[in-house]
Amino acid sequence: MEENKKDKKIIKKPDDGFKPISTDDGSEIKETEKADTKKIRTKSQAKAGFGRVGLGRDTPKNEIQTQLLDLARVTRVTGGGKRLRFRAVVIAGDKKGRVGIGVDKGRDVSQAVEKATRKAKKNLINVVIIGGTIPHEVVAKSGPAVILLKPQRKGRGLVAGGAVRAICELAGINDISSKILSGSKNKLNNARATIRALEKLKIKE
Repeated sequence: MEENKKDKKIIKKPDDGFKPISTDDGSEIKETEKADTKKIRTKSQAKAGFGRVGLGRDTPKNEIQTQLLDLARVTRVTGGGKRLRFRAVVIAGDKKGRVGIGVDKGRDVSQAVEKATRKAKKNLINVVIIGGTIPHEVVAKSGPAVILLKPQRKGRGLVAGGAVRAICELAGINDISSKILSGSKNKLNNARATIRALEKLKIKE
């Protein structure tokens, strides 16, 4: 056996410059490259405030603030029986001279509030404010509700209550005096009367 091994000569093939091609198609390299690019994208998205990682981190917040003024259950009698719904009254304002009121109904509370908020943001009005107060005295009426608004000196604060106070706060008025001249306690009518009173404000030339 040893002699047979010695007789066998090792024949070396001449180097013709040919190199074998690997059967690997580079899928592993591509997958690693994709993973690296994903990491880079997620980091950049997190810095920019986009994507799942940094969603809403640097996005500007909405300046308009909302407040639920009234929520009531309303029923409508039909041929098939009573139909129960919810009515929401929402006030929206940016505390920089813009305020609005929205009223809408829905099958549930969340739907009614959402629809009323959308309407309130659409119905914003510009309020004339000078030195944190209104320029002059004004009276307005909505249904049975009658509202009187008077300007106040700086530092007096909001001498108002209920719907009038909420609207003045969201409008950005710091000093004002108000009075409900009628006996109405309906928040919706008082809010509408207040909005009409703020719409009447004008600057004296």
